[in-house]
Amino acid sequence: MKAALAALLFGVAAVLGGCATSNGTQPAHVAGVDHRRFDRIEALVREDITEKKLPGAVVLVGLGERTLYQKAIGDRALVPSREPMTLDTIFDLASLTKPVATATSVMILLEEGKLRLNDRVATFVPGFERYGKGGITVRHLLTHVSGLRPDVDLADEWVGTDTAIKLAIEEVPSTPPGTRFVYSDINFFLLAEIIRQVSGQPLDEFAAERIFRPLKMRDTMFDPPETLQPRIAPTESCTPYGWPCEGPGMTMLRGKVHDPTARRMEGVAGHAGLFGTADDLAVFARMLLAGGTSGRTRILSPLSVAKMTTPVPSEDGRTTRTLGWDMDSAYSANRGELLPVGSFGHTGFTGTSLWIDPSTGLFVVFLSNRLHPDGKRDVTPLRARVATVAAAALESAPVARQAVYTGRDFAAAPATLPPPGTGGARAAVVTGLDALRAEGFARLKGKRVGLVTNHTGRARDGKPAIDLLHAAPDVSLVALFSPEHGIRGVLDEKVPSGVDEKTGLPIYSLYGDARRPTAGQLSGLDAIVIDLQDIGARFYTYMTTMAYVMEEAAKSGLPVFVLDRPNPINGYQIEGPALDAAMEGFTGYLRAMPIRHGMTLGELAALFNAEKKIGAALTVVPLKNWERGLWFDETGLPWINPSPNMRNLNQATLYPGIGAIEGTNLSVGRGTQTPFEQIGAPWIDGVALADALNARSIPGVRFYPVRFTPTSSKYANEECQGVFMIVTDRLALRPVRVGVEIASALHRLYGPRFELELAERLFGSREGLARIRAGEAPSSIAASWGAAEARWRLLRAKYLLY
Repeated sequence: MKAALAALLFGVAAVLGGCATSNGTQPAHVAGVDHRRFDRIEALVREDITEKKLPGAVVLVGLGERTLYQKAIGDRALVPSREPMTLDTIFDLASLTKPVATATSVMILLEEGKLRLNDRVATFVPGFERYGKGGITVRHLLTHVSGLRPDVDLADEWVGTDTAIKLAIEEVPSTPPGTRFVYSDINFFLLAEIIRQVSGQPLDEFAAERIFRPLKMRDTMFDPPETLQPRIAPTESCTPYGWPCEGPGMTMLRGKVHDPTARRMEGVAGHAGLFGTADDLAVFARMLLAGGTSGRTRILSPLSVAKMTTPVPSEDGRTTRTLGWDMDSAYSANRGELLPVGSFGHTGFTGTSLWIDPSTGLFVVFLSNRLHPDGKRDVTPLRARVATVAAAALESAPVARQAVYTGRDFAAAPATLPPPGTGGARAAVVTGLDALRAEGFARLKGKRVGLVTNHTGRARDGKPAIDLLHAAPDVSLVALFSPEHGIRGVLDEKVPSGVDEKTGLPIYSLYGDARRPTAGQLSGLDAIVIDLQDIGARFYTYMTTMAYVMEEAAKSGLPVFVLDRPNPINGYQIEGPALDAAMEGFTGYLRAMPIRHGMTLGELAALFNAEKKIGAALTVVPLKNWERGLWFDETGLPWINPSPNMRNLNQATLYPGIGAIEGTNLSVGRGTQTPFEQIGAPWIDGVALADALNARSIPGVRFYPVRFTPTSSKYANEECQGVFMIVTDRLALRPVRVGVEIASALHRLYGPRFELELAERLFGSREGLARIRAGEAPSSIAASWGAAEARWRLLRAKYLLY
């Protein structure tokens, strides 16, 4: 692949071509191109303008040195007055900064021997090695596999590049470097700092001197002067350093970068801040297609361009990036339907896009200010359609390149399917119970054991932990302890003690009048074993039951063995407010914990034991083959309902947000077939609520109105109206924010009829509920959790096992 791509970059012909006039007139005819197809581009853009998805755009399609299509469509500004779009409009390029300025600058320094891809970031950023970040390299930053979060926290006020670097130094990676793709702005503003350290120049000066001025990209720059403001496309109104863009004191951003982190970094950052025009980006694209040169000016060597654009698949094979560019990922919709894998490009949050196909020499520049004027518009589908139409205009393509790249897309399927449950190349996850079983229960030999479990404590082959331990040689299982929902997981009320029918063992309830084992129940035991499936939310009570058992075991001098199981909604994402001190209790064991905690039960056991000074003799039997970014459907393990109303992974994914507001006078679907996927009440107008929520464009979820009649729980046998939730993108979804969005919409629509104050115990934050009552925007409320989430991220880092 590397050799083929390098050869292709050497061989793209630089031929003379026509150029569109300032009003977007069609350029001269080019053989091998069906120019009539380009008429469809304007029609597509205008359709979306009519639907208020963007105010306007500039589209440029090139083939090598020729411009096939260039047109300014719609308006550059709508407020305070309408301004027509022009070809020379300057746009906030947003994340196009990453490949055009930052990655290209890195490659220049690489060529000069001043930087290596495997250089460690800590070499250039002193202190960065803390919290396990010492192994992160320049390569990891360029390909977004550093393990760092998408961005630093913006809830607290801060300003300055130095402060941003300090915040990055304090970041705790969620995964080891090189193991998981997470698109991160932190990666690229760190690269800008490395460029500054190595070259002695800040990124804006280095890129201007080594890239933009040599290429005569006269309108490409950071922090453009006020004299250019009339040509700059505005984005949306915002406070100087605010995010989200809400509240008093807002002014229209015009010539000031929209990205809030870059804005706080004084407009110059490695991830955003660059402004430019379609013509300038066309110059840049042609430079890459010509192997790093433009006329007699060389920016990069052909081998550097080839290296920069060589596919770099992620470890799980789901994402293919390059050194700074996107190629095939969740972010590459702007490639369209026809441009092959092997072409490369990038998008920008403001509505910008550049995509380049070295196999044909085609490139597509799409620039819009889709955020203008209210920040609520979307051009993702439009960018894809424009790229598809542009590619379809080519009447021929190199056969060899078609074979290489379409083969990657369509002809590389394995001859036989992978074994069921393996997820392809990934090994199936082994639970703590299965690991203990594989050891022959050696850790428990000669011990009289008490087992805290329920129906979720099963081995991969379905055998219950109760039966396995009862039959284990030299192990005496003498008592069972049952958490909420009972030993069989079917109860939604107090759980009585009893006797297990199969083994005759006593079952002591830990969810009845007592929530802890008594000294008498623990008497005569040599060890406690805990095997429960948590769901990943603070108020799911199995973790508290575990903690209470650990406390009592410590008092009795009993060792505790926790058999670990996966966090079903992944161990990466953290979300929600910390717990108010007054709310600590059975549905909230630890104040510092956000609602979505991002840990396994075994990790939580270690954290509780240390932070609460329980003092238990704790052993966690760890998972094997589990990674923090895995969802339950990626583990190869069979789903077992952890509780009667937790029946699938969609419900578990929504649960942290919907469970947080369950204490109110809402039905969350208990007593129906789809609990936690729908909410409602007899007093709700489902159509109005769905319209209000969809108008918010909440990432990762859509709503439609429903009617349902619960057979139990709240509003039993009463018809309710409400909404059903469709998870459209679980990676983008922030379920706790969804809960806040629903609560905010209900408070706005129904006032005191919606008993918001009853959410206090599970939501856990009186301040958060007060913000909802005050009418504060849900995005602002979610942003206010940033400090608590950051503190939790630092705290939990010491106890992560995976």
